[in-house]
Amino acid sequence: MNDTIPHLTADAAALLSEINKGRIRAIRSRRWVLYPRAKQALDRLETLLEHPKGTRMPSVAIYGDSGMGKTMIMKRFRDQHPPVFDRRSGVLKTPVLAMEMVSRPGERRFYGELLTQLGAPQAPRADIAQMEQAALRIMGAIGLQVLVIDEVHNILAGTYREQRIVLNTLRFLSNRLQMSLVCFGVNEAREAIGGDVQLARRFEQLTLSRWAANEQFETLVASILRNTPLRQPSVLTPKSLRRILQITDGITANIFHMLGSLAIEAIESGSEKITDNAVATWVPTFDTEAAIA
Repeated sequence: MNDTIPHLTADAAALLSEINKGRIRAIRSRRWVLYPRAKQALDRLETLLEHPKGTRMPSVAIYGDSGMGKTMIMKRFRDQHPPVFDRRSGVLKTPVLAMEMVSRPGERRFYGELLTQLGAPQAPRADIAQMEQAALRIMGAIGLQVLVIDEVHNILAGTYREQRIVLNTLRFLSNRLQMSLVCFGVNEAREAIGGDVQLARRFEQLTLSRWAANEQFETLVASILRNTPLRQPSVLTPKSLRRILQITDGITANIFHMLGSLAIEAIESGSEKITDNAVATWVPTFDTEAAIA
């Protein structure tokens, strides 16, 4: 089908057989769209799985404003490496585990969330040492290679002592299990990880900067349009691209929202394409400053 509809990917072209409500539902859903910047981040994370175990495992920290696609990249990486049942050992091997840093970090709360993500029952009266040993035992058994932590900037919500304890815990887990860490957070997360100099030295930093008027931005828009099930190709002028960038403030989530909203309008109007006039007259429903905050 994609051979006869060159402006769409195969998956997007397949959606053209849906009724309008079905296509609109697909546009409104959280879709994965591969673009160069996301591919660069995923490729770097992939190398962590290929790294031989050692005493100082490499780690990656990915920073960016809210709405820049960090969580989508995290989920994509996790979903590409799902748990696999090992028939010989009878254990569900899990190369990648993702968790979210708790809102008020502390050693007990951190281990509690980690054990929850590991699917481990927790004794109500277990002390921190017991929780730590349970986490180590399970993570070792499942062959964990990469621990992914989203919202790592939440560490800053704790006291200085609590921050130090959590950072020491991350370094301890990486050392003991010889596994890599991947941390996602807003730009302030640099300060959080920087609280432990030894830990910070292990992290390679990747920054998801806001989009600018360049070839990368044009590629992003083209990728979104190729994944949007409209019957006609949308050809936008540089003026329209500049307006998209201006309205969205270069925030990835806002760009997806704007183009998705324009695509739904194109389906409902019957034009089946996003036009320069539609871009020029579109009124945002989001508050860019609120999205950034």
